[in-house]
Amino acid sequence: MSDQAPADPAVTDEALASQPVGYWAGLAHEVVTAHLRDAMARIDVTQPQYWVLNRVHGGSVAPGRAEVVEQLAPLAAGPEEIGRTVDQLLHRGWLRADREQRLHLTGDGEAARLRLRALVTGLRTVVHEGVADEEYAAALRVLRRMVANVRAAQE
Repeated sequence: MSDQAPADPAVTDEALASQPVGYWAGLAHEVVTAHLRDAMARIDVTQPQYWVLNRVHGGSVAPGRAEVVEQLAPLAAGPEEIGRTVDQLLHRGWLRADREQRLHLTGDGEAARLRLRALVTGLRTVVHEGVADEEYAAALRVLRRMVANVRAAQE
């Protein structure tokens, strides 16, 4: 294993092993998330709205608000963001709540979810250009292993 060098966006391929994973993982997160959120903003949608639409769509039992907030809060800027997002989607008419306060997609909500899915699939194509599925899976396996290593060291 190489000694860690300072983060260098212009580093050669030969010197990548000495680069800090936090820098590169953070940079990837930053640019991919900005790319996705910018594209969604152009059609007046947010990434958390897409998360909520997908979560309400999935599963055999319609989720309640608290369940959606609990499941998605780790992805967001806290539980308040997801709660606000649910309110936005109810106001927009993309979600409805039944008598038990379980959330359901409306016809407009499902149409929006499908449009967003197509948008995200197109953006994924741009992000993954020149990256084989095997390379992508290998990169994620490495990141997953690093996360496990750090969590194990913290116990």
